[in-house]
Amino acid sequence: MNASALPPMKRFLRDLSRQQSAMVRMLGRFVRAESPSYEKAAVDRFGRIVAAEWRRRGARVALLRQRKRGDLVRAELFLGRGRPLGQILVLGHLDTVYERGTLARMPFRVEHGRAWGPGTFDMKGGLVQALFAAGVLRHAGVTTQKRLVFLWTADEEIGSESSRRLIEQEARRSDAVLVLEPSFGKDGRLKTERKGVGAAELIVHGRAAHAGINPEAGVNAVHELALQITRLRKMNDPRRGITVQATVVEAGKFSNVIPDHARAEVDVRVARRQDARLLNRKLRALRPILEGARIEVRGGINRPPLERSAGVRRLFRHAQLLADEIDIDLGEASTGGGSDGNFCAALGVPVLDGLGAVGDGAHSPREYLLVRTLPERAALLAGLLASL
Repeated sequence: MNASALPPMKRFLRDLSRQQSAMVRMLGRFVRAESPSYEKAAVDRFGRIVAAEWRRRGARVALLRQRKRGDLVRAELFLGRGRPLGQILVLGHLDTVYERGTLARMPFRVEHGRAWGPGTFDMKGGLVQALFAAGVLRHAGVTTQKRLVFLWTADEEIGSESSRRLIEQEARRSDAVLVLEPSFGKDGRLKTERKGVGAAELIVHGRAAHAGINPEAGVNAVHELALQITRLRKMNDPRRGITVQATVVEAGKFSNVIPDHARAEVDVRVARRQDARLLNRKLRALRPILEGARIEVRGGINRPPLERSAGVRRLFRHAQLLADEIDIDLGEASTGGGSDGNFCAALGVPVLDGLGAVGDGAHSPREYLLVRTLPERAALLAGLLASL
């Protein structure tokens, strides 16, 4: 990072502002290509569209095949001479939380400076910005010292099980990771801290009996689960950023039967890596309270936290300097949600997250992005790619 030799940010922004309409048209095409996480064929169709756009920009593109989930798209650019002196990884995802057919009730539209539709904000706007950032670098004749790798995964919204190994493999080769998840707030803050995230399942086995005739012969799985949830509540520590929340509970079929089975899904989040290990141990240490009950605990923290390390702070400060060149006041934020950037940060690689679209309403019928910010965010990304 060389702050004394910043790239021509004003030129990037000028050229990209002239392409704002083209960016919106591409966004519309991307949003209309619905890509629900669980529908491999749909995600693959969208991935092929994205891959074709990268080929048009001279990138070397590979589709990384997956058996159950959508294929990943890997696009590689090197705009330098000789051999690259390292690698920058740009990370994002193709999948959305919306089921196919959502467009019928939530169509893509542009009104009053906002682009609405499923996945506009999270995160097809970020995919558009990356393509146009790469285009403006080529048009400006910028040379880069490092290889630029753009990795678009296909299962981020459902835990990244099939893509985690490939993400970590690319991150280990990289000097920095730029994540095109949506920004924080309508002022476009970057995310320099993210909580570690996980899902645990608590399963209770009891013994069935008639609730009126011989309840003492049973072991009530609901009662045991309630006692265990009380234990889970005591694991919360808001000051340390630890949250443990029972979110889904299932048990019983008939009102006159002592239930012999109950289960709870538990959302778990931590701000520090050491707390992830501690919390997982606490979950595994849970033991039955009622005589005759048996419990199973599955899962736990599986996405480590993105902590605000010295490398993250330096990366954010560099982004601020670039933003200053185009009169953008760039802020930072911490968030309770996780992203694929968490995996990279856990490897010790500096990560800058939230570089994607500016808007609101992710995962809801109110999802939108602010159209005027598309060129600004693409210019910021171009500046980072040119100067890291």
